[in-house]
Amino acid sequence: MTLPLVLGSGSKYRRAIMDKLHLIYNVVKPDIDESAVNEEQPEQLVGRLAEEKAQAVARKLNGEPSIIIGSDQVAVCDGLILGKPGTEEKAIEQLKSFVGKTVTFYTGLAVLNSQTSQCEVRIEPFFVTFRDNITADEIARYVELEQPLDCAGSFKSEGLGVSLFSEMKGNDPNTLIGLPTIALLDMLRSQGINPLS
Repeated sequence: MTLPLVLGSGSKYRRAIMDKLHLIYNVVKPDIDESAVNEEQPEQLVGRLAEEKAQAVARKLNGEPSIIIGSDQVAVCDGLILGKPGTEEKAIEQLKSFVGKTVTFYTGLAVLNSQTSQCEVRIEPFFVTFRDNITADEIARYVELEQPLDCAGSFKSEGLGVSLFSEMKGNDPNTLIGLPTIALLDMLRSQGINPLS
C-alpha cells in the first residue's frame, strides 16, 4: 500500500499542475523562512528550500507516514536572484530589465518519504529569452492583463507571458510554473506512486 501524498506548497499554480496529473493528494503549507544564506548559489538555494519545505510539512504531520513534495523556484538574470514583484511597478521594472536577455529559472524539487526519512532532491533549470524589441507599452499592458505579481520573474508562461519571449529551452515547460512534472513523476514512481497504474 502506498503512503498518502502531500504537496508542501501554498501555490495555486502547483496545485493546478498536480490536479492535471490525476494524483490524489493533500496540501499542507510549509511556512519556512525562504531567505538565502551566506553566499548561496541559486541552485543550492532552491534545493535546500525544497527539502526544508518537505521536512517542515513532515513535522506538521506529527510523524504520519507520507510522501511529501517540496518545491522552490528562483529566477536569475545578470547574476541576480529575482523574487516575486508584489506590485505592478516592480513587475514592470523587472520585465523592462529582461528585454533582450535570457532569464534562468531554477526549480528545486524534493520528494520525502517521512516513514523512511529518504529524501530525493533534484534541480531543474529552464531558460527563457526575452524579445529584444519589447516596448514599454507592451510590458505595461501585459502586467495590467495578467497581474503576475505573485510570480518569480513577473510573468506567467502558461498564459500571455509567452508573447514576451523569443525562445524557451528546458526539459519540461512545467518547470517554469514551479513544478517540473517529468522529474516529479519519475521520483514518485520510485515511491510506488504512478497515476497510470
